[in-house]
Amino acid sequence: MYGWIWRHLPGPALVRALILLVLAAAVVLALFEYVFPAVAPLLPVDQNTVGDGS
Repeated sequence: MYGWIWRHLPGPALVRALILLVLAAAVVLALFEYVFPAVAPLLPVDQNTVGDGS
C-alpha cells in the first residue's frame, strides 16, 4: 500500500516526502477531531476495576 502511494505521488523524492507528511498529519487530525470523539461514548473508560476489596 505504501509503495502504491509513493509511486502515485508527483515530483521528486523530497516533494513526495513532504506530501506524505502533510497526508499523515491530515489523517491524525481527522482521527483526533472526528473519529475518536465519535467512538469515545462507546468505550467503557469510566468503569474502573480497582476497588477497596469489599
